[in-house]
Amino acid sequence: MQTFGHIIDGQEVQSISGATFPSIDPYTREPWAEIALGGQDDADLAVAAARRAFDEGPWPRMTAGKRRELINKFADLIIEHGEELAMADTRDMGKPITQSLGNDVARTAQNFRFFADHAHLTPADVLPMDSGHHTYTRYDAAGVVAAIAPWNFPMMLESWKVAPALAWGNTVVLKPAEDSPASATILARLALEAGIPAGVFNVVHGYGPDSVGERLTQHPDVDRITFTGESNTGRIIARAAAANLTPVSLELGGKGANVVFADADLDNAISWSIRAIFTNAGQVCLAGSRIYVERPILDEFIERFTAAADAMVIGDPKDPATQIGPLASEEHYTKVRSYFDTIEEVGGTKVTGGLGDGWIVKPTVVTGLDRDAKHQREEIFGPIVTITPFDTEEEVVHEVNDSPYGLNAMLFTENLVKAHRVSGALRVGTVWVNCFFIRDLRAPFGGVGASGVGREGGNFSREFFTEPKAVVMQLEPPVAHPPVVLTGAH
Repeated sequence: MQTFGHIIDGQEVQSISGATFPSIDPYTREPWAEIALGGQDDADLAVAAARRAFDEGPWPRMTAGKRRELINKFADLIIEHGEELAMADTRDMGKPITQSLGNDVARTAQNFRFFADHAHLTPADVLPMDSGHHTYTRYDAAGVVAAIAPWNFPMMLESWKVAPALAWGNTVVLKPAEDSPASATILARLALEAGIPAGVFNVVHGYGPDSVGERLTQHPDVDRITFTGESNTGRIIARAAAANLTPVSLELGGKGANVVFADADLDNAISWSIRAIFTNAGQVCLAGSRIYVERPILDEFIERFTAAADAMVIGDPKDPATQIGPLASEEHYTKVRSYFDTIEEVGGTKVTGGLGDGWIVKPTVVTGLDRDAKHQREEIFGPIVTITPFDTEEEVVHEVNDSPYGLNAMLFTENLVKAHRVSGALRVGTVWVNCFFIRDLRAPFGGVGASGVGREGGNFSREFFTEPKAVVMQLEPPVAHPPVVLTGAH
């Protein structure tokens, strides 16, 4: 059985208490690794190491070009160790190996390279003034960043947080999800191998409430908190951070709407719609879990979409042929199963779907649900999709916006004017038109409402992970002014 410790101040260490916990392979439902189980004392050690590295170490004092050089070495090592990283995520949370190796490893390395380049090459403002002065801006590293990552895309979503934080000169304490801890330790090992100094990138494993996560969000020496996860947890983190006035970036839940108009390219719409809900067994915050289809094409869409869902290969995620693996944990399977078991109770019809061995839920297509059914409004986070007809553009815009969530939406239409008009009317952070999950790291990413606070990506990440500063310089001698003479009583 493999073992994974914390990485604190450049060393891989066990917990102060000596406690460990098993990481369970969701397919075999057996332990495959032993993980150091940290607590609040371990979190304190990691924050102290990150604080020293920021206050006294070379990382924030390096040129952006030198940091870029070391981060690119780190990215090279991620590619070199890609199979090890991919298998760690596959064994931790059941992601098909074709996704963890074919997509996540490359995207993780790309994220580090992009933000290293961005910090090195992005210009700041110089503002000449009529008064004989000029102002210029600086973007100084914020300090110690607490990054709390989810379990569904472990290394990739960790890199969305860690990469910009490091590139701008911060130090980091990463708490990976307890259901997918292994790749975080591997990443921190590789960062040290690349020459990133001790204390700059720390990893502490453990739980959230009354443990590592809670301590990181309350710690007075943490300067930024970035979290991806469930909306209620995000609210708790925001309240904790408010006590120290610590800025937070929260990417929270979603209930992604997928709107298919009658003029859509149906082949393209079905291909993307299948990926949008069934990738990673539906365990995607951006999943297109509620599909709205314009009535003239409803029957054809359901028939062809269902056939594509039924054709997906279900099995061992370590098998390259597998497209759908198990859900990530027994706890999560129980949650998704509760939605599956109540479809008929709330008035729905299962067009296709079922339960497999162990923690597998087969791709499930549901029709006939009322707009207020919990399956239409709550984030299921599994391979269950609802299909609902609509008749007018105004109707479907209202349906999409009638949600507590506002992370993303999709539109499928060949009408360019309609695409722009509807995209502008939707209250979400991202709209994909005739595609899904295409991310340009220069663009803002985040949600509205219960889907989060703030944006990351490009200059949005720069402003979150730095302290923007104005410097005002006098260029000309000051103009002599006559003395002010005060008269009268005062």
